[in-house]
Amino acid sequence: MTRFDDDHKRKADNAPDPAARQSAETWWEVLVHSVKGTGGDPTSGPLRRAVILLAVPMVLEMVMESLFAVVDIYFVSKLGDHAMAGVALTESGITIIYTLAAGLSIGVTAMVARRVGEGDRDGAARAAAQAIFLGVLVALAFGVCGVVFAADILRIMGADPEVVAVGLPYTRIMFGGNIVILLLFLLNAAFRGAGDAAIAMRVLWIANGLNIVLDPLLIFGVGPFPELGVMGAAIATTIGRGIAVLVQLHTLLRRGGTLRIRRPHLRVQPAIMMRLVRLSATGTLQTFIATASWIGLIRVTAEFGAEALAGYVIAIRIILFAILPAWGLSNAAATMVGQGLGAGDPDRAERAVWISCKMNLAFLGAVGLVFLVFAPQIVGIFGGTGTATATAVDGLRIVSIGFVFYAYGMVLTAAFNGAGAVWTPTILNFFCFWLWEIPLAWTLAFPAGLGPNGVFIAMTVSFSTLAVVSAVLFKRGTWRKAAV
Repeated sequence: MTRFDDDHKRKADNAPDPAARQSAETWWEVLVHSVKGTGGDPTSGPLRRAVILLAVPMVLEMVMESLFAVVDIYFVSKLGDHAMAGVALTESGITIIYTLAAGLSIGVTAMVARRVGEGDRDGAARAAAQAIFLGVLVALAFGVCGVVFAADILRIMGADPEVVAVGLPYTRIMFGGNIVILLLFLLNAAFRGAGDAAIAMRVLWIANGLNIVLDPLLIFGVGPFPELGVMGAAIATTIGRGIAVLVQLHTLLRRGGTLRIRRPHLRVQPAIMMRLVRLSATGTLQTFIATASWIGLIRVTAEFGAEALAGYVIAIRIILFAILPAWGLSNAAATMVGQGLGAGDPDRAERAVWISCKMNLAFLGAVGLVFLVFAPQIVGIFGGTGTATATAVDGLRIVSIGFVFYAYGMVLTAAFNGAGAVWTPTILNFFCFWLWEIPLAWTLAFPAGLGPNGVFIAMTVSFSTLAVVSAVLFKRGTWRKAAV
């Protein structure tokens, strides 16, 4: 069986040094350690082993996160194109909450990882506590506004009266319960920054397990459960995430945890709060620029009718199912960079990034090939009309062509964030998505007459552009000097 250091295996087997024993582990043993969270400190030992210890649970965590979208759309697709359109428009509108959650997560991961690398566990716990306070405040504000203006949000997104009528309950529940989205993101970001990726993975397993069970029960009214239609999907998702958040809080507060929040941490600490806000504000702007482009793209697609919009939804959900696990490798790179810089070893941080890039290339390259060959069969699982199916198949094939480039772009963007150099990907996102992707999508869809396919082509081109420019900037090395 393949080993990490075959040349020194015999010597390592008899060595008392834990690092030497690690070099003799099999790949399977490392995978088991990564899932159990028993692999030790990722800031030391063989680098490839450390990347795998962090990446495997983060990949599995992202698989679970992507299942939320796929499971919901699978069951909602049985209710028709208007139901799918309502869910799609709600998800597009609620991207502002995902944006804030992701932006805050960037700051949380960077701060916690840097403090852990410095050996300051107490400082890491204080950063996590401040993140919770920010998340609660943001959730309250958006929850009230989302519930009150739910119908207006759908209309602004281009919904016709029938889509508004079908999607309104889903929209209100998703906005009203957005606190579970924010806290789930932020607390998992803290666990990842501390190198406790296995915990973040497990809470997503809990959330998805509940969602998968409750979705059909509440949507279709199985057994004693009421038939709630689209609203049932929102309730199931919110319950699943809510239970997961309770598990996260229990883990953070219990004795003996790697990242433990104690009573002294549970107060507002202005200096730490402002530092987190500074990082998170830029991270939020960065994520907003990227996610706002999705709103622009879905708005262009909506001009071609509910069937085309349903096809777009199916394609994007399948693509996200592939992309989100790849973000696990990217998150591992971010954590390794933050901890490496905190420990004063930027060379180790850089090597970890390139290792993660190669792993991501292998993964997304294989997924892209599968999508190109089996797109009709994959799309067929989700139903839809003939027009919706045709749009989804074309979209899946077009976007998957860019996976090879985007594999590097994802990791490099996360690496900048892990270092605290959050302005670099923010500026890149602005140019690649707002000044390049959206105008190109409109031009290809309308003047060039490519319809929805023009939107998918624009996505592929813009993501590939981002990857190439990110690689050039990362090699310059200015990220090594970023302060957190």
